[in-house]
Amino acid sequence: PNPFNPVTNITYYVGEMSTINVAIYDINGKVVEQLINQHQVLGQYGLTWNAGDNPTGLYFVKLIAGSYQETQKIMLIK
Repeated sequence: PNPFNPVTNITYYVGEMSTINVAIYDINGKVVEQLINQHQVLGQYGLTWNAGDNPTGLYFVKLIAGSYQETQKIMLIK
């Protein structure tokens, strides 16, 4: 869900074996939390981010898989 309070699920699909990096950034571009940085095989995956210790605000989820990158905005509302 978006906005969320304080836990959100992040799902993604890996189309080919590669190193997957998923990180959460704050509005200033600072890494708030590194959720995963490891080699994964083909398949669908899910991560859970508990943002209970973070302030209300806009955050960015950035996924890097090989040469592919995607960033999505999420809003934490407490």
